[in-house]
Amino acid sequence: MRDSPTMQSQTQHMFDTVLVANRGEIAVRVIRTLRELGVRSVAVHSDADADARHVREADTAVRIGPPPAAESYLSVPALLDAARRTGAQAVHPGYGFLAENAGFARACAEAGLVFIGPSAEAISLMGDKIRAKETVKAAGVPVVPGAADPELAEAARELGAPVLLKPSAGGGGKGMRLVRDLAVLDEEIAAARREARASFGDDTLLVERWIDGPRHIEIQVLADTHGNVVHLGERECSLQRRHQKIVEEAPSVLLTPELRAAMGAAAVEAARSCGYVGAGTVEFIVPGGDPASYCFMEMNTRLQVEHPVTELITGLDLVEWQLRVAAGEPLPFAQEDVRLDGWAIEARICAEDPSRGFLPSGGTVLALNEPQGGGARTDSGLSEGTEVGSLYDPMLSKVIVHAPDRPTALRKLRAALADTVTLGVPTNAGFLRRLLAHEDVVRGDLDTGLVEREAEGLVPEDVPAEVYAAAAAVRLAELAPAPRGDWTDPFSVPNGWRLGGAPAPLAFPVRVPGLEPVTVEAPPGARVTDGSVTVVVDGVTHRFHRAGAWLGRDGDSWHVLDHDPVEAALGGARHGSADTLAAPMPGTVTVVKVAVGDEVEAGQSLLVVEAMKMEHVISAPHAGTVTELDVTPGTTVAMDQVLAVVTPHETSGEEA
Repeated sequence: MRDSPTMQSQTQHMFDTVLVANRGEIAVRVIRTLRELGVRSVAVHSDADADARHVREADTAVRIGPPPAAESYLSVPALLDAARRTGAQAVHPGYGFLAENAGFARACAEAGLVFIGPSAEAISLMGDKIRAKETVKAAGVPVVPGAADPELAEAARELGAPVLLKPSAGGGGKGMRLVRDLAVLDEEIAAARREARASFGDDTLLVERWIDGPRHIEIQVLADTHGNVVHLGERECSLQRRHQKIVEEAPSVLLTPELRAAMGAAAVEAARSCGYVGAGTVEFIVPGGDPASYCFMEMNTRLQVEHPVTELITGLDLVEWQLRVAAGEPLPFAQEDVRLDGWAIEARICAEDPSRGFLPSGGTVLALNEPQGGGARTDSGLSEGTEVGSLYDPMLSKVIVHAPDRPTALRKLRAALADTVTLGVPTNAGFLRRLLAHEDVVRGDLDTGLVEREAEGLVPEDVPAEVYAAAAAVRLAELAPAPRGDWTDPFSVPNGWRLGGAPAPLAFPVRVPGLEPVTVEAPPGARVTDGSVTVVVDGVTHRFHRAGAWLGRDGDSWHVLDHDPVEAALGGARHGSADTLAAPMPGTVTVVKVAVGDEVEAGQSLLVVEAMKMEHVISAPHAGTVTELDVTPGTTVAMDQVLAVVTPHETSGEEA
């Protein structure tokens, strides 16, 4: 489409300078299009992000707000001041943060800035899921049965299990809870409210009937200020975990051309019903066995994370068209001009550890490789040295491929994920690669529960033996002395040489956090460089990327540490006790429900740790007494930091 005569448009009204009110991957993505259009870009940053990639790639940057870093990007006065100081005429909000904040859009307009997105009124209407459903229903679009506050619990019981709790003010899976047992409804509502309040500043909830085995399909719409609205086809977003999309593709294998046209028309009507302008997404829940019974879920009044798959099959740069529409240009093409070419699939790389139940992770990016070219594209905000903390969403980057057909796209994406290296921060790249090889995914037999059902089988139970062998080879190489001239003292070479016999094997005690230590011999003939290690185990050659104590291959990574048995015996007894409750992830303690001296039951909820807007409940491992409590609400904790100790009740010999 981009090369057709109908795509030519006038550019004399394009902005000179645009402020990007976001960070990370989306900020880098927007800056890329601004550069291609010859528009000057302004980045904003917290103190923690002063050397971030989006700051380095922008034409200029402005520090906004004091710590805490997460709140800096939410400071509307600071953002408007940054725009004023740099001469920006428009603001692109990206997604997340203030992208769907009607107050921010209104404040931009009042400051004489163009908000690159819909009007404040449209954001307000569609951002309120309750009003949105009423509006599109009046326009003839089918909706999911449900109800909202203040009679939430009563409505949920009337609908009957299972039900889905959703925050009214936002999406992205934050605050969503699937409740199959109404006996725990009140506790789930309380948890959903906490997450919604933390994510969106609003704890209003709605409840919807849950459709078992559903598919999540969304339609991309594009509307200008001249009354033109078109849709750009669908995206299949059914591969989700914890209600968060992790793989998206376009088009969907489920939709026939007739159903695509019908759902596209419904999406266009939904956009028209709120006077929408710009790029937006209308989301539908679709019963897999009866796709014609699709229902409207919500409308996202912003650019979606998964927009690249639509770009690759339509040939349109959606950020470019956001800018052109905001500058007042009409769409130079009609619905009949939209053509879908080939297949595109996207996988989200997140800072999470599949081996620890997908808990959020963090750390410093020590080594990085992100595939580009050959049909693959990586949208990322990372660079080597990036610090990944617990303040922001866990998504780090997106790997996207385009191919003539779906089987080829799946194969190319698996290969691209195998080439993805992010050492220093555990990610889900290897898990995604295995997921994309799952037989149901290959067949296109998808639903929103597939990942949760199959996740356990897609996470390796054990660390491969060759990983430990590679770690031992690195330890051996690190013992070798630096060469001095042409001569090396043979007694200083760690080769296991001994008088009158064969060389003694050299073994090293190592451990992967969370697992038992092992002692492994360094294999002969290993090749170790600053960035790689190659070992031969049982006649098979294994190659790993390497950075410090990190090893990686095929999207997986392992942090293999030295193990000191003496230190572990002296200092690790308390930490390893079954009575000890430790932080499962780096984050912040948000709730403390007990005090020292309290009697607790096995499984009782004691604390809540939040990281990357996700809550994790810490429960009592057994009945007993809280004898130590090291944290209070607001305490920042590291992974494996001791939080509390629950000492079991004493039992008599007969009871034992």
